[in-house]
Amino acid sequence: MAMTRRGWPAVVAVATLLVTGCTAGSRPATNDDAVLETLSVTESASATGSGDADPDRRLRFAIVTHGSTGDPFWDVVKTGAEDAGQANNAEIDYQSDPEPGSQAQLIASVTSRQVDGLIVSMADPDALRETIAAAVAAGIPVITINAGEDRSAEFGALTHIGQSEASAGEGAGDRLRDAGVTKLLCVIHEAGNVGQEQRCQGAARGLGVDGSAEPGDIMRTLRVNGSNLAETETTIATELQADPQIDGVLTLNAAVAVTAATAIGTSGSGAALATFELSDDVVQDIGEGDILFAVDQQQYLQGYLPVVFLALFARSGNVVGGGEGVPTGPRYITQENLDSVHIGTR
Repeated sequence: MAMTRRGWPAVVAVATLLVTGCTAGSRPATNDDAVLETLSVTESASATGSGDADPDRRLRFAIVTHGSTGDPFWDVVKTGAEDAGQANNAEIDYQSDPEPGSQAQLIASVTSRQVDGLIVSMADPDALRETIAAAVAAGIPVITINAGEDRSAEFGALTHIGQSEASAGEGAGDRLRDAGVTKLLCVIHEAGNVGQEQRCQGAARGLGVDGSAEPGDIMRTLRVNGSNLAETETTIATELQADPQIDGVLTLNAAVAVTAATAIGTSGSGAALATFELSDDVVQDIGEGDILFAVDQQQYLQGYLPVVFLALFARSGNVVGGGEGVPTGPRYITQENLDSVHIGTR
């Protein structure tokens, strides 16, 4: 489907998200020492972002994610960031590496170049703690996106932009329960990604109705190598054949969803399928009834909004979010609202 929202004026995105940001849940408080340290860092950063001596100068923002090069999901994040950079006179340096140690090295490298702002996804927060702390200590404002919401304030970030993975998973579990699913296979495709673990845990809560059932009775977690889809298909099919009581499958990205749909067919299972994330293939499968729904976190906004927020901070000292995260999802895409989907701006 064609992209329809490139080049949105920055003010439109800000006005929209200022409202939804007020509904986000507060991030959990840390111990008193950590809170005081975070407040000190944030106040220091706010002082440096209280207005630019040259408001017309071109800004430089770095984005370092845990995505893989050419990943359709992260390509949309990059597109959003570049569109916002064009609208806000900002140069965007986008880099990614799925290996936590390599991602940390990328963060250290851009910190040494003294960029005007840093945007980071934190699938493995502990691996990035030292390098993010070094960026904050160097006076570089940081915004986290996509993963790591629970640790964002602790690390001194201005705000977090994304969705609550736990609540999104719980919503998915609720919908699968309503569809008649009694035992779920939740497929984790990325080792060490805390957000994927939270999605599956949330799904178990949503599926569990009153919480009295043992987790193993209502959900099994399957860990696969998401970079090898042929192997993933075989693994899912084998699991479905081994446990015919599994009547639902939840995948956590679009490519694995399409693979799971094939595995369900080859295994002879009648399991219902739902997924996180969208792609053209997932949209087609939803339309044809092969996938019940997709959990859309609108990753275009996860690229677009942090650039807008950092530009506002650099030029006027404005901080969006009020100490809470700014949600971009979840939105549940079904056959009923499929016509509203525009791949490339999600």
